[in-house]
Amino acid sequence: MTIFWIICALLIVLALLFVVLPLWRRSASSNTVLRNAANLEIFRDQIAEMDADLHNGLLTQELYDQGKRELQARLLEEVEDEVAATVSRNPLKVLAICLAIALPIASGLLYWKIGNPDSLSPQAAMATMSGNGNSGTPQSIAALEEKVKKNPNDGESLLLLARAYGEAERFADSANTYGKLTQSVTDEAWIWADYADVLAMAQGQSLAGPPTKLIDKALALDPNYPKALALAGSAAMERGDYSSAIRHWEHLLKGLPSGSEDAKMIENGLQQAHEFLAQSKGGKGVRMVQPEPVAEASQNVTQGKERISGTVSLSSALKDNANPNDTVFVLARAAQGPKMPLAILRKQVKDLPLQFSLDDSMAMAPQMKLSNFADVVVVARISKSGSAMPQSGDMEGFSTPIKPGSGGLKISIDNMVK
Repeated sequence: MTIFWIICALLIVLALLFVVLPLWRRSASSNTVLRNAANLEIFRDQIAEMDADLHNGLLTQELYDQGKRELQARLLEEVEDEVAATVSRNPLKVLAICLAIALPIASGLLYWKIGNPDSLSPQAAMATMSGNGNSGTPQSIAALEEKVKKNPNDGESLLLLARAYGEAERFADSANTYGKLTQSVTDEAWIWADYADVLAMAQGQSLAGPPTKLIDKALALDPNYPKALALAGSAAMERGDYSSAIRHWEHLLKGLPSGSEDAKMIENGLQQAHEFLAQSKGGKGVRMVQPEPVAEASQNVTQGKERISGTVSLSSALKDNANPNDTVFVLARAAQGPKMPLAILRKQVKDLPLQFSLDDSMAMAPQMKLSNFADVVVVARISKSGSAMPQSGDMEGFSTPIKPGSGGLKISIDNMVK
């Protein structure tokens, strides 16, 4: 980044030399030179006459010195007046000065408007090199493996190989490669965050344990790095630390464009975190109003191809164990992965049977949404404690693994949690 700006400055200076110097040089016209030469010749003649008069006794030494000083002063005054007149009547010199000031400013403003300074960051450069759509192919991976084998300390090749493994869903290999990369590149928050992400995928999409430590490392290097903040909030939600999740996501939300898709997802995650925190404190926490879901029968707007809909009912065998005011959670989670919900809806037993709809707008983190997973399971749970985490005495029912976008599900809550 610094080298780029140095090169830009040198190019601007070079451009100024080509534009400004010719204009400046043209400011001294030949007429001015001739006029100055004539004035100097007159001065010399007058001095010569005064020297002769002094020699012949026509002037005293005092008068000679006084006359010489007057001639020198008059010559200096004429030269200064001539220079001032030249500047005032020569617009080329004024233009040269204006261009010397305006050209660097205009160049900076133009780049600020149409350029992309973020593209000069290391992670963006690497993303460009690895984002050609072919880096996850066996041929590309084999070529990168060969480069790393020849030069194990080549950070660029290690990063490209780690990302290629990730695109090929070889998450364990990707995590191992990131581990090697961080042995030499220790001060880049984005590398530690990417490392945490693939390690979580390698251990069943769970951020618990080592991935959380990697996230902490990323935040220690850059407390404002968005991906690290998003992952930190998700890890906190996964372990039930809703206060930490709120803290991380509120920090992240401050740096996101208002009204953007990412901001909406984080806001939804914050809402769920506040709800869970309130429930974990027995209703004494901060509560945020959750919008009522739109029933499938009256749904007129398609939420997206990831939308899952269906009906939840309570088995007649368990009706006597449920109170009308008990909390009902309907959530989707990855078929293989963490217990953290990808989308969640909260109602009460008295609302059963319930028509539900789950989609990406209910995600609690950008990287944990329905559309990011091939197979998901829908869980309907009656919680006696009001907590989203299953506890003994709760009742629940499950769907079989389904693809996002499925509809018409029928889930029966027919199982007691031991």
